[in-house]
Amino acid sequence: MESEAAPQTQLGDKKADIDTKSEFATHTTVSLGGSSGELLGLIVMLTLKTPDLKSGWKEACASKEPVEIYFSGKYTLRHVELKGPCKGPVKITIDGQIKAPVNQKDLGGDHWIKISNVNDLTLSGTAIFDGQGASAWKENECSKNSNCKIGMNFGFHFVNNSIVSGITSKDSKHFHANVLDCKNFTFDGFKVSAPQNSPNTNGIHIEKSTSVNVLNANIGTGDDCVSLGGGSNQVLVQNVTCGPGHGISIGSLGKHKKEESIDGITIKGCTLKETDNGVMIKTLPSEPETVTITNLVFEDITMENVKNPIIVDQEYCPSNQCSKKQPSKVKISKVTIKNIKGTSATKEGMILDCSSVPCEDVEISNVDLKFNGTPTIAVCSNVKPKITGNVPKCTTTSQKKQ
Repeated sequence: MESEAAPQTQLGDKKADIDTKSEFATHTTVSLGGSSGELLGLIVMLTLKTPDLKSGWKEACASKEPVEIYFSGKYTLRHVELKGPCKGPVKITIDGQIKAPVNQKDLGGDHWIKISNVNDLTLSGTAIFDGQGASAWKENECSKNSNCKIGMNFGFHFVNNSIVSGITSKDSKHFHANVLDCKNFTFDGFKVSAPQNSPNTNGIHIEKSTSVNVLNANIGTGDDCVSLGGGSNQVLVQNVTCGPGHGISIGSLGKHKKEESIDGITIKGCTLKETDNGVMIKTLPSEPETVTITNLVFEDITMENVKNPIIVDQEYCPSNQCSKKQPSKVKISKVTIKNIKGTSATKEGMILDCSSVPCEDVEISNVDLKFNGTPTIAVCSNVKPKITGNVPKCTTTSQKKQ
């Protein structure tokens, strides 16, 4: 591939001071000038001739000046792991189409692209990252086997003060993006595309992470559009369009020992289209630990022909692989459900199926959901919500399907 001109930075006036070439990239050092002519700093721009991310990353990570890595085109890329810490901020801008190997064995890892131990990262562009997952979906039993090694498109581990924007994840073999042990991490304009029948292909899964934002995303996949696992704290999911998929889920909790609690989740201004669930809290019965899920807000959400638009399920038992001998010990509290409207594909628009460890401090206002043109009903168990505005009255018998 021929080298392409590096994209223009948005910081002040720019002047190319140095332009050199190496085996894998064109190097351009750019001065960043302020409006008064003062020098604000330098940025080194590496325009890759091939998608040799490892070589580009090694050089960028060693630079004390900010570095932008850029490439475009159509390539097949095997597993790559980009490790920090880096000496300065790094921006990776990718356009074009990048494909993973079709065969999982040829991928070479349980993440296709893994980035770890990095601060001040930007990953952006218009690229489509195609995981070519169709053949792997036939073998994907990760919901039953926690030790499965099917590759996720992206893994972000211990990545802080960073942003992912504009790119598309397509047909991942497993999760599209896995966020683990991250702080101050933002997805903005991230897109996910996979068919409804692609198993275990969560759009964005967040776990053991704090101050994560999922903004302006368009996610269609075969599992949860966004899932929030144990240790998710201060997470904002806003202006996300979800569908197809299983909705936006908090949990599940209760499957493993030493799980961490969930605190401070806001789902706001989202639209769900023909999903199998809407907004959901799910915990398993007979779990080994006592943890909490607290300080949750579901606000200004539109449902379009969604099954189970609002659901708390504390008897969640995927593939019937759990015991129901004991109730869920997960304590759910301080939940606000406000301004939910649209259409439901089920008669029950709201199911609050709490454990005998009851849900507490639940406030619900203005829920306007229609099923075949008539108002939906609400089913409540082990919860006494505070109701204001137009909200369907609770009944006590649920016909929800596992």
